[in-house]
Amino acid sequence: MGEITGFRRARKAAYFELRDAEGAIPCSMWLSDLDRLGVDDSLLVDGAGVVIGGGLDYYPGSATSSPSFTFRVTHLRLAGEGDLLARLAALRKQLEADGVFRPQKELVRPVLPKTIGVVTARGSAACQDLLAGLERRSWRGTLVWADAPVQDRRAAPAIASALRGLSEQPSVDVAVVCRGGGSLADLWAFCDESLCRTVALLRLPVVSAVGHESDRTLIDDVSAVCCSTPTHAAEELVRVDVAAARAEASARGARLQRASVGAVRTRGQRLAQLAAAPERTVRHERRRLHQMLREVRASATRRVGERDRLVARFGLVASRKAAAASDPARAASKLSALEAAVRGHEPQRTLERGYALVESADGDAVTTAEAARARRDVRVRFADDAVRARVEDQPDE
Repeated sequence: MGEITGFRRARKAAYFELRDAEGAIPCSMWLSDLDRLGVDDSLLVDGAGVVIGGGLDYYPGSATSSPSFTFRVTHLRLAGEGDLLARLAALRKQLEADGVFRPQKELVRPVLPKTIGVVTARGSAACQDLLAGLERRSWRGTLVWADAPVQDRRAAPAIASALRGLSEQPSVDVAVVCRGGGSLADLWAFCDESLCRTVALLRLPVVSAVGHESDRTLIDDVSAVCCSTPTHAAEELVRVDVAAARAEASARGARLQRASVGAVRTRGQRLAQLAAAPERTVRHERRRLHQMLREVRASATRRVGERDRLVARFGLVASRKAAAASDPARAASKLSALEAAVRGHEPQRTLERGYALVESADGDAVTTAEAARARRDVRVRFADDAVRARVEDQPDE
């Protein structure tokens, strides 16, 4: 029994030294024997405690190497915590193959939970760190405590029962399992297969905060989130700094208020401008009409002035024409001539000369014999009066 130092693999064998308080002995082991035992090489690090079995082996040497004695190892197992590491590695592979690590990762965790379930020992250092972390996040929700032993290696059933109880509470949004650091033997309860499978089947997201940064248990692989410390777990449980978010919301609200006031002022000014537009248009049209009126007046004034100048220039000719036009005798003579011309074209004058006008009963002129035969009853108008007549003549057959 001793500690491994300088483990290395060669083409056919593995070589290392086995040390204890009294000295060291060189060892070798066929790779076939090592693989047959199923020991993970990653666990055979410097300082790992092992128990080996086998016997002495003599190497006669060669031209390039000296003769030597070694201990030919045929059996090897990890001792103490090294044995636990081997069991842990085997169980981790089995759970991963069974898909136990996936379900919790697929659950949706609330950003700001209202109720958090806590599985830990009340009053422990880990509990105080968790509370301090939640206080720094300014979280004011509800904590549901599920006291369970977290120190005993046989505490796994109690932890699993506490988690099931929290999962049955509809108000609990997320759960956390936390405790301080320790050796692998102290944390072995969190590597229990039954506990891991219980966590994987919960509807409740579970945050794991077991041990310190260097510790790694199986519940860390199964849970929704693995945290290195309880303080880190508080940040994962409440993913919003409530005080900072409240301050930011207040600042944004103030900016929104200022923006809304500015928008109302700007739109009010715009509405005022739009409301004043008709008045401006009327004023503009009034000014335009006044300008046109002034131009018309100026044009009329210029026209009157031009007329006066023409009158002044041709005043004598105009006076003569006006005098001739104002002579009553000549005007009466001209009027008589126009009257005679008009009377010469009146139908009445024709009738006075012995002609007659044939009309229908409605007063329409009948200008042809065919039209008279068609109407039969006609009226014959003479210069002094009109008489009714009946057409008896019929067209020749």
